[in-house]
Amino acid sequence: MNTPATWLERLRPVLGPTGRPEPLGGNAWLVRAGARTVVVKAGPGAEDEADGLGRLRGVAGGPPVPEVVLVEDDLLVTVAVDQAARAPVHEESLGRQLAALHGAPCDHWGGGSSWIGACRVDPSPWPDGAGFYGARLCALAARCGLDGAVGLVADRLPRLLPPEAPALLHGDLWWGNVLFGSDGHAWVIDPSVHGGHPEEDLAMLALFGPVPDALLRAYQEVRPLSPGWEERITLFQLSPLLVHAVLFGGGYRTRAEAVARRFA
Repeated sequence: MNTPATWLERLRPVLGPTGRPEPLGGNAWLVRAGARTVVVKAGPGAEDEADGLGRLRGVAGGPPVPEVVLVEDDLLVTVAVDQAARAPVHEESLGRQLAALHGAPCDHWGGGSSWIGACRVDPSPWPDGAGFYGARLCALAARCGLDGAVGLVADRLPRLLPPEAPALLHGDLWWGNVLFGSDGHAWVIDPSVHGGHPEEDLAMLALFGPVPDALLRAYQEVRPLSPGWEERITLFQLSPLLVHAVLFGGGYRTRAEAVARRFA
């Protein structure tokens, strides 16, 4: 098990003297190290996450991401983001920057990270969107006993998905992975980067409440959404609901089943 006692000695030769770690929840800690404050995440998927942050950073005009200080197979250290209270300027910033990110082409569907949070996924690239989403949905459904209903949705995906080329996505963009910076920008963390439909990121933002109007207006000023996107938001929520059903079961499984039956 990764605890501060197991990784502090590994950090000091690289980062200098460290202060007392403050837990941030889960497997993350805030640590004063040398002249800066960093966030330390311990556990599997660190290299995937660092690679995803690098890919997001490479998109001009995209959401800012924390600087990676150190990455090992089970340890990721990033510079802490100076945060402020959430304000409309953050929502507008995220809308514009997310649209810029989704304007970055990707030469395949899928690929990228092997993790969505603590849930392992297949990172294989696919030549078509229906194949990618169908395979991911069916693999997740098999792990929580929803094969039947989700399999019917997968069969209909060629007719349900919009005819767009894949874009680079954050891939796990719920509000817990958005930080409101003191610079007025919305920073993003913990990506599960892959090629997919832009509406997938918006669907994840809407999973636990509506997406702010200011964000949607700013997004569509840069990149108008395809007709029918409001209906497809629920369809694109099926994958994260299945991830939550795999990890936590309970009500998430019930919600995933309801969405699957709606689109089956």
